[in-house]
Amino acid sequence: MRLSIALFGILLAVVENVHAEDRSVSLDWLEIAAFAGHQTNYSGIFIYQYDNHVETSSIIHVSEADSEFEKLESLDGPKREIIRHDGQVWSYTNHKMVQMDSQQGRGRFPFLLPEQLSALNASYQAKQLGVERVAGYDAQVILFQPKDNLRYTHKMWVHTDSGLLLKAAVLTEKNHVAEQYAFTQLQIGGQIDRSWIRLSASAGLQGKGLSQPPIAVKNGEPINSGWVADMLPTGFNKTMEIQRTMRGKHAPVTQIVYTDGLSAISIFIEANDRDEDDVDGLSSRGALNLFHKVKDKYLITVVGEVPPHTVIQVLDSVRYNGK
Repeated sequence: MRLSIALFGILLAVVENVHAEDRSVSLDWLEIAAFAGHQTNYSGIFIYQYDNHVETSSIIHVSEADSEFEKLESLDGPKREIIRHDGQVWSYTNHKMVQMDSQQGRGRFPFLLPEQLSALNASYQAKQLGVERVAGYDAQVILFQPKDNLRYTHKMWVHTDSGLLLKAAVLTEKNHVAEQYAFTQLQIGGQIDRSWIRLSASAGLQGKGLSQPPIAVKNGEPINSGWVADMLPTGFNKTMEIQRTMRGKHAPVTQIVYTDGLSAISIFIEANDRDEDDVDGLSSRGALNLFHKVKDKYLITVVGEVPPHTVIQVLDSVRYNGK
């Protein structure tokens, strides 16, 4: 009996070590992918799917010396184009090139937050699921299973050679795909088109046929608002707190952003101006859920890549703690 107990203890220790090694290896893949997304030259076409909706976009990414350039263009629907040069972001919409706040438009593909990856073990169980093909390339499949019911499962396909993220899916509690990004065509390295860099680099963004320089939009001043959320899921840390203008709003809005490395939650606080849209409600799009509610004199909105009950829990815990 004692021998059986001893053997069981040894086996348990072995299993725990294997799981720990598996998590470490999976995180190594994500760190490589986060680095490759910035350092790899590539161009391709990817799709974004949520519910019954599909969007197609093209992307060109070039890293030269100490500079990073990226052009993202929609291929269906209204023409939209986003150009990034290091920390600067421009959006070309309705024949106007507008300089955006660098925090906007971050939901492109592929994109990971390298500074957040080390904390993922606290919130997710990482597993490697073998190698699959995506857009003609071999990819290591990694599954991040949450340790609670307050976030979604994430599944990623990472190119085995370059480390580039080729596909990413968000899975619900019932293992349904809430949304996913995936390359359908991809060229890694080789002759990547760089002509657009000369036409749009840094200060003037010339070559678009613009008679005037781009409109600079400063949208977001760092603040300490005094607002807090007491019931955030474990592992979510604040990355930004700003006051910003928003389309359709009469006054600046406070925005607080939290992330656990794979998902983000944003809290918006504004004065309740009693407009028609200032009512309680829950809505969703793919993996993104939104809940807004009038509390006292304020309209509070929580938007997150987390299940509906999580955004409700977070909003109900928001309170003013004083500056």
